[in-house]
Amino acid sequence: MTQTGVLTFTDKGIYCPAGDFYIDPWRRVPRALITHGHADHARSGMGSYLATHAALPVMRHRLGEINAEGIAYGEMRRIGGANVSFHPAGHVPGSAQIRVEVAGEVFVASGDYKTTDDGFSEAFEPVKCHHFITESTFGLPVFNWQPQARVADEINTWWADCAAQGKTAFLGAYALGKAQRLLSMLNPEIGPILTHTAVENTNVVLRKQGYKLPATVLAGPDIAPKDHPGALVLSPPSALGSQWARKFGPSESAFASGWMALRGVRRRRAGDRGFVISDHADWQGLICAIRDTGAENIYVTHGYTDVFTRFLNDAGWNAQVVPTQFEGETLDSGDAA
Repeated sequence: MTQTGVLTFTDKGIYCPAGDFYIDPWRRVPRALITHGHADHARSGMGSYLATHAALPVMRHRLGEINAEGIAYGEMRRIGGANVSFHPAGHVPGSAQIRVEVAGEVFVASGDYKTTDDGFSEAFEPVKCHHFITESTFGLPVFNWQPQARVADEINTWWADCAAQGKTAFLGAYALGKAQRLLSMLNPEIGPILTHTAVENTNVVLRKQGYKLPATVLAGPDIAPKDHPGALVLSPPSALGSQWARKFGPSESAFASGWMALRGVRRRRAGDRGFVISDHADWQGLICAIRDTGAENIYVTHGYTDVFTRFLNDAGWNAQVVPTQFEGETLDSGDAA
């Protein structure tokens, strides 16, 4: 257990004694404040949940009947002896950084975040604080994201080439966040866009909230692939190469992930292609986010924690590693990152 005053790092999660609540707990607790709906941050079994209005519909879709309350971005809420507010994290729709203030001392728990505006999720906003809890999923200098428009051109060119060869293009991405971001980048003039059930179920939830997505066709068990020539199929990474995917006949597959920046990962996991795109901050994004908070004390969670913490300490911050059960971005999970 690590004590900090405002927040305490426990074996259940990040705890605020003054407010008697946890942030993104991984064990059952009476009251949970949730940064976003991915499975490693929003888990079942909590007594009550507080999340942004935009995050709650997907959480309810994933977790079922829960005792949950929504909060607007920037709205100040008094919980016990703590002042709490939620601020855009830029990670996925509805994702938030959680600001906690007790007796003038301010912590920000960022959850997962991305500092570049993707045009789909609510854009990241720096929040001034004394203490900042940051992820480090891509906390190495090798991770340096290219402009989104360039990646969109690469994906659409690949899809068009597949269609010209009579192949179905399979693109693997997480069902919440990454899949919808990719949908917003695709050119529907190339061909029909099909979606795996896990992706389409999330699309339905987000469309009802007003998020704009292109038309898609559910690639369910009764679909006839011959009726959709030149299609791109968007699915969780775990579905690529499955019996479901093989029924589409000649195809090419690709991963869309920040891990595609590593050549070894591309060779082992990318199928025919790999596109470098992530909903987490790259090396420079992490550093800029931390600098913009003005925080002196940095707590580094999941990712390249040791390397990134050493860099921060050498650069003049007071940084330490904090163990959590958050996963960051993986290549196997359908929606955990």
